Amino acid sequence: MTIDLQIDRLNGLANDDPPLPFPHTSQIDGPLRELRCHYGRAHYRILYRRSGNLFVLLHMIRKTSGAVPRAEIEVARQRWRDFKERMEAQPRKPPRAAGGDAP
Repeated sequence: MTIDLQIDRLNGLANDDPPLPFPHTSQIDGPLRELRCHYGRAHYRILYRRSGNLFVLLHMIRKTSGAVPRAEIEVARQRWRDFKERMEAQPRKPPRAAGGDAP
């Protein structure tokens, strides 16, 4: 399936729906999944995770072998950690107005 069509399939899922079945997706490691798609004759894998009602597309690779290389999985894991850190960060304090105690 083309990339746009496969992403549309993900977006059509409700919060309590199970993941798309094989051959559209498959589990890589824990909640990390791959979305299988193609563009022309080239086959791609989009590594993604679900965060509530949001699908976070973490990494896209061109399929050149049967298994997703560990290095590519690690890129997706690092991007997930970065996403979670930014989403869980406390809002920063707004700058204070210059007043009598300002330098």
